[in-house]
Amino acid sequence: MTQVATQPPQATSGLRDVVALSSDICSIEDGVLTYRGIVIDELAEFGTFEEIVYLLWYGRLPKLDELAEFKADLAEQAQLPSALIDMMKTFPKRTTPMECLRTAVSAMAIFDPESEDMSPAANQRKAVRILGQMASVVAAYDRIRNGREPVSPKRDLSLAGNFLYMLRGMAPEPLAVRALDKAYILHADHELNASTFTARVSAATLTDMHSAICAAICALKGPLHGGANEQVMKMLNEIGSPASVEAYIRQKLASHEKIMGFGHAVYKNGDPRAKHLREMSRQLGKLTRQEQWYEMSVKIEDIVTGSKGLKPNVDFYSASVYHYLNIPSDLFTPIFAISRTSGWIAHINEQYARNKLIRPRAEYIGPRNQHWIGIEKR
Repeated sequence: MTQVATQPPQATSGLRDVVALSSDICSIEDGVLTYRGIVIDELAEFGTFEEIVYLLWYGRLPKLDELAEFKADLAEQAQLPSALIDMMKTFPKRTTPMECLRTAVSAMAIFDPESEDMSPAANQRKAVRILGQMASVVAAYDRIRNGREPVSPKRDLSLAGNFLYMLRGMAPEPLAVRALDKAYILHADHELNASTFTARVSAATLTDMHSAICAAICALKGPLHGGANEQVMKMLNEIGSPASVEAYIRQKLASHEKIMGFGHAVYKNGDPRAKHLREMSRQLGKLTRQEQWYEMSVKIEDIVTGSKGLKPNVDFYSASVYHYLNIPSDLFTPIFAISRTSGWIAHINEQYARNKLIRPRAEYIGPRNQHWIGIEKR
């Protein structure tokens, strides 16, 4: 019997345009982003983050009583175990917020009595606890590293409102809450981005939810995924004023240096999320009377788009939005993680429900027809 030669697997750099799985959570088609089939523009304009989380997790928008119960559950679970807070107080001063978050989420499993219960009901309860506690960890650690005691969450505040309250220890402005809430919505999910795919690969082994979230945080920590808005803010601080934008950006372009916050792997005609944060940046600049950060951002956009044809992505204007909210720049990526946890959990639960171990192949490009050489002849 004649054997038919099989072709070795062919590599695709970065898995670009490789369809790895089917999902009904999020789509990016022809530059249009949707969650469960609803266009991101409608979600950002009319929704609250809690409504979007419910949509991602349960496949539909909540009714009034369902939303009230869901918000109450999230607020109730936002309180951190005192032992976890004590542990964070022992971290070295050099510990970054993302390092703290990675470690704290792992520790959260130790304090969760259902951490190893893989039933759908237990996973739904864990999902609420994890999302409720993520913001508390980030806010608590920022206060701890600045020599202040953590602030307990309030049950009558939204997830965005509670984060700002726990961070500052005072009631936030309504516009500030709305700005962060909208940022949460825009960052909630984005199909098979690096951290979401990492979460699904981990979940496919049937590891527990906390472990899959930790894996996602590790992927998000990398500067090519979650840290772009922090780099944007660093650039804005270096520029200093609107008058200095032209010379600074032209010099960067002439040197072929990358301008952070522009372009996207899956959007050819611009990130649909960027315009919403651009408007929030404008409004917050006016409210705080620090419009220079918005003005600098607009000037940078005009030059880069005009010169390179690149348009801003979601990270570009989120930098100035978070800065207007008096959020330290090294908390930008942890805030991304707080929001994206909603999407990670939706994908983890979908993976559990339709599970098949994710095990791709690699194209071998090493030497062939080699033989063992004895140690005396090497």
